[in-house]
Amino acid sequence: MTTKDVEQQLSDLMAETGEQHVEVTFTLNATKHTILVPARTIASDAIRHNLKQTGTHVGCEHGVCGACTILLDGKPVRACLMLAASLEGHTVTTVEGLVEPDGTLHPVQQAFMDCHGLQCGFCTPGFVTTIAAFLEENDSPTQEEATEAIAGNICRCTGYQNIKASVLRAAEIKRERAGEFPLGKDDESSRAALEGKVRGKTNPVGGRAGRA
Repeated sequence: MTTKDVEQQLSDLMAETGEQHVEVTFTLNATKHTILVPARTIASDAIRHNLKQTGTHVGCEHGVCGACTILLDGKPVRACLMLAASLEGHTVTTVEGLVEPDGTLHPVQQAFMDCHGLQCGFCTPGFVTTIAAFLEENDSPTQEEATEAIAGNICRCTGYQNIKASVLRAAEIKRERAGEFPLGKDDESSRAALEGKVRGKTNPVGGRAGRA
């Protein structure tokens, strides 16, 4: 699409709707997109409605609950507080984009399964993206640091205990995938210990963790 084509479309949209539209180009989950949206469109709406990445949920729409958290150039931000136009030139990752190309779940996604860190699931994408960014800065958090990491996100179902367990389990998975073996060395017995086992310190409340 040429610049002239875009200008014509923007002019047509203005005539049809009486509302100014903007062109926004950014990378979403490793794919570059260009969209034309009303200037007032917020980022979460553009992601959900225009680009159909509905894993980003909209809760309070005041930046409080954290359900709409996305990664903007790797940093967690509230998509409901941003205009879509502010995504121009940036890289955005939603919960869908955390999955590896071969289908392997991100460590945080796997940990939420292992530790049953969700119930209704509405808040879960925001927790997952928040924790994913946190673990890039700290891959060996304490329980206190895990609690602090999720303090800005609200869950009305779980009581948070299994979510905190998920943070610690995700850190384990991340370290394992990076080749940090439990016996401190890469040998046959160390590898055997990593065969999908979930170690007890991050078991979910009231149950037993599943296989990684």
